[in-house]
Amino acid sequence: MPASISPAAVPSDIQSVALDCQVIRRNGSLSPWDGSKIAVALTKAFVAVEGAEAMGSPRIHDVVISLTREITDALSRRADQARALHIEDVQDQVELALMRGGHHKVARAYVLYREARAAERRSAAATAAEPVLHVREADGSLQPLDLTAWRREIDAACQGLDGVSADEVLGHARQNLYDGLSRQDLATAGVMAARALIDREPDYSFVSARLLLSALAVEVLARVMGPGAAAVALPDLPAAYPKYFPRYVATGIDAGLLDPELATFDLDRLAAALRPDRDRLFQLLGLQTIYDRYLLHDAGTRIELPQAFFMRVAMGLALRGIDRETRALEFFELLSSFQFM
Repeated sequence: MPASISPAAVPSDIQSVALDCQVIRRNGSLSPWDGSKIAVALTKAFVAVEGAEAMGSPRIHDVVISLTREITDALSRRADQARALHIEDVQDQVELALMRGGHHKVARAYVLYREARAAERRSAAATAAEPVLHVREADGSLQPLDLTAWRREIDAACQGLDGVSADEVLGHARQNLYDGLSRQDLATAGVMAARALIDREPDYSFVSARLLLSALAVEVLARVMGPGAAAVALPDLPAAYPKYFPRYVATGIDAGLLDPELATFDLDRLAAALRPDRDRLFQLLGLQTIYDRYLLHDAGTRIELPQAFFMRVAMGLALRGIDRETRALEFFELLSSFQFM
């Protein structure tokens, strides 16, 4: 629609159409009723359909006056000094008046223009509502939050589950973000968001458990593998397990948490037999329980991932046996598959 038509250019007989009420603008502020703005909008709609010559057409002038009066009369029955009208209500009446008057092409032009303006506002609002947030890494550095990567993490947690929505989790989680939050706090925001949805859909218990696993991996890998490993994404965690496991045993021994004799096992063989996919069997209560009570930690920082925990217990059970690795793998199979839990 042409943007050159201003209220000042509207004839006085249209400007005189008055209504004693306030209009609520989209930003929440109030402004006095101004009938000329309706006339401007109507004139733009007619010009969009009939061309620029409609600006000087007596017929269009009379139609705009009539429609403006009709819209004002309709709104006057819904408003008084104590009740303001919302701008959307006003625009709805413009659409209705055009349709009732048989101006269907003009009504369509007005609807399309209105939707285009709404899309522009949504885009502007989305841009304004997306300040650049930064995540504090384990080494203290600040990095811009990668929303795409975070979305992939939540998508991975929802994978294979019916009735759950990554959009729902993401929407709830973003309410708890702030600039400079730690990588651990970012992961925790997802856990808390999914946990809040469990009452609505039980499978969110799996989602929250998987996101808790992601938060645990941030904590564990930064401690055992170094700060750079904390950024391992949930889908990539299974590939990190084999390299992590021998380092975990060494870290536990150095911290005085593991028997040094565990280092005499064939750690590469045991690491290759780990079943990271079984981490996805946990619901929130189960994973939260071993997180709180059983996973080894050094000075408050955990060093154990779930499958490493199961293997550590299995190694302890097989420590004095014959063919320790084979026996440990048998115990591990029972534990990690939940057959003995």
